Amino acid sequence: MPSIALPLEAASPQLPIRPTPHERDGRQPAPSTGRPHPQRSVAEEIGPRHPGAIYQNVDGRFEVLALITDPVEARQLLRRECARWALIVRDTLRADGQPFVVGTVWVEHSDHLVRAATSTSAYTPAA
Repeated sequence: MPSIALPLEAASPQLPIRPTPHERDGRQPAPSTGRPHPQRSVAEEIGPRHPGAIYQNVDGRFEVLALITDPVEARQLLRRECARWALIVRDTLRADGQPFVVGTVWVEHSDHLVRAATSTSAYTPAA
C-alpha cells in the first residue's frame, strides 16, 4: 500500500506579522513619558468656567457658582484621589436645580460658553 504522507519542506516560509493592534502588545515602542496623552494644565482643564459663567454641553446648561482650586478640598468634594480642582454648578434648565459638584474637563468641541464669567476669583472657604 502506498504512503499518502507528503514530504516535509526543509525550510517553511516565514508567516507575515499581523497588523499592529490598537492595544499595546509589546511590539510598539514605549512612550518616553510613560503616559499615553500629554498632561493638561489645571487652567486648560477648567477652561473659561469661572464663577458667574454659564456653559452648555450635552448634559444641560450650567451656571458656575464656585471654583475650588485647592486639591485637598476638591478630592473631598468629588471623592476622587486624583482631583486637582472642582466646580460647584447649578443646572439653569431646571427650575428646582440644586447646586452640585463636577470635575469634568473643558472640551472645545462639546462644551460651549453661553455667558462669560462675571468674576475670576476662586472659591475661598470662610474662616
